[in-house]
Amino acid sequence: MSKSLPYSVKDVHYDNAKFRHRSFFKVITQTLFTSDMKRECVSCSTGKFLGLFMIFGLACLMLTHASKTPSVTDGLSKGLGTNEEQKVVTDVGLRFKKLLRRAPRLPPRLSGNEKVSSGIFTGKPNEHDEEKWKARQRNVKEAFTHAWSGYKKFAMGYDELLPLSMQGFDGLGGLGATVVDSLDTAMIMGLEEVVSEAGSWIESNLLERISQKGDVNLFETTIRVLGGLLSAYHLSGGDQDMNLANTGPKPTIYLEIAKNLADRLLSAFTSSPTPIPYSDVLLKNSSAHPASNLLSSTSEVSTLQLEFNYLSAISGDPKYKTEAMKVFAHFKTLPKVEGLVPIYISPHSGEFIGQEIRLGSRGDSYYEYLIKVWLQLRSIQDGNFTYLYDMYEEAMRGVRHLLVQKTIPNELVFVGELPGGSKGSFSPKMDHLVCFLPGTLALGATKGITKEKAMKDNLLTIEDFENLKLAEDLAKTCFEMYSVTSTGLAPEIAYFHTKDFYEDGLGGGNQSSEYVNDIIIKFNDRHNLLRPETVESLFVLYRITQDPKYREWGWQIFQSFEKYTKVDSGGYTSLNDVTTLPPQRRDKMETFFLGETLKYLYLLFGDSSVIPLDKFVFNTEAHPFPIKDAIYLEGGSNMMKGTM
Repeated sequence: MSKSLPYSVKDVHYDNAKFRHRSFFKVITQTLFTSDMKRECVSCSTGKFLGLFMIFGLACLMLTHASKTPSVTDGLSKGLGTNEEQKVVTDVGLRFKKLLRRAPRLPPRLSGNEKVSSGIFTGKPNEHDEEKWKARQRNVKEAFTHAWSGYKKFAMGYDELLPLSMQGFDGLGGLGATVVDSLDTAMIMGLEEVVSEAGSWIESNLLERISQKGDVNLFETTIRVLGGLLSAYHLSGGDQDMNLANTGPKPTIYLEIAKNLADRLLSAFTSSPTPIPYSDVLLKNSSAHPASNLLSSTSEVSTLQLEFNYLSAISGDPKYKTEAMKVFAHFKTLPKVEGLVPIYISPHSGEFIGQEIRLGSRGDSYYEYLIKVWLQLRSIQDGNFTYLYDMYEEAMRGVRHLLVQKTIPNELVFVGELPGGSKGSFSPKMDHLVCFLPGTLALGATKGITKEKAMKDNLLTIEDFENLKLAEDLAKTCFEMYSVTSTGLAPEIAYFHTKDFYEDGLGGGNQSSEYVNDIIIKFNDRHNLLRPETVESLFVLYRITQDPKYREWGWQIFQSFEKYTKVDSGGYTSLNDVTTLPPQRRDKMETFFLGETLKYLYLLFGDSSVIPLDKFVFNTEAHPFPIKDAIYLEGGSNMMKGTM
């Protein structure tokens, strides 16, 4: 196995601008009387005489300089000649003082990139910048309206839109997934017409759909449909008995439908012989069964807890949380590889199956929910959920030790895979899905507050600094996966040039990119599904570091979506190949483009007080849930809803 990148204290940039100032007199006296010079000089009479003479002379010079320095009014009243005489005395004193002055302590020199990424950005943007980002936020809002118009026109009530064919498609169980996934985005954007249309459809159709539909995937239905309903409940005023959406159904409608759906989904837990739920549920009769390979994905069974925990909190029924949290309690007991876990688990034995370890598909959101569920529950007294944070920290140490490497020749940081577990060879392969990790690392380091505040309050550990450094380095790699291609859009999977791996002729098409020889894109991996993970991390990192480059990167990505994926008749489409121009279009608009990608871009370009990260936690489908102590907030309407 290739040696992993050692993320250690030496890689961490500290704020060393804080030092105690010493007066000019102290510099001289401490030099004379605390150093070897003291011992040598006072040992002879000549040394004593010279030392006393030097101190006496400096004292006279300082007194003379202080008494002769003219004020502004003195200079004007006494005339030019007097000023020149005084200037001679002043200049002599200043030159002598400069000669003896101690050099200031300077921060280390940083490269151009480090100067941007390592700094803490304080202060408010100027008025011009504010207007620029408001305009760009309006562009995202217009993109959402265009996407929704295509869906409403051609696919209303279907799970997804096929924008080129101009028809709908049910690929997620037929519950109108795009409607529910999009609703809270429309609420945050203040699009009352869309909120009314989506809310009315949900109120009129969704309960009937739930009672009649067959197989659905537990994970996809929970994060998209259940998560969307719960977020809509909160953002429409459910926790505060206020309708912040100003239109659409009452919050209780969303809650009742969510409970009905969750009651049926619970069969995946209660039907399994272990705490690991089955992967599929037959909604119409509330039964469950395993997948065809009899296994469950590690990420899928561990990415249900935010939703079920919040439903228990607002419904008053603990059964949802009880079943969901059994999964994490069970994971706590299982053997791991430096905190890392295989991507499959058996609901029959409760044991991991195989040895493949990765933070892409089937592994990703396990690590995301460790820290997010801890953030959600940590304020509960006697909750004893610290094991989640401990598991998260151990896993991130494992990532830094086993999975992180740098590319050749430009040293991009990436997270690879272990196809055979700890004993297998390292693979320099990274899914776009892994680009959730920079945001998760940053969130885990500061717990949602800004880096500036966390440092001021001395809340960051050495490990937090290490994770923040990795977050920023990895975010750059995720962005370069976009900029290296001809379209400016990332492939689904990338490989990286290392000392052990390289394939020629598989670049991204943008020959002007500095990283054209670092990133390798194989033919079968060149598609783009309008995924949100990179802009999600840019949003979180901007909120935490306040570094404007993350906004600029997000804007570049948005412009590429607009240029190459927008369909004139309505909607946006996935692409088959991001490395060629014009790109071949794939004819599908995923629900997460409206539910996640455009939501994160809108929040990235907007005010940081909207859905603050220390008061809300986003599920893996970008549906925000309030953290327990933040449910009842003064002025909550300003935090829930944008003003654009």
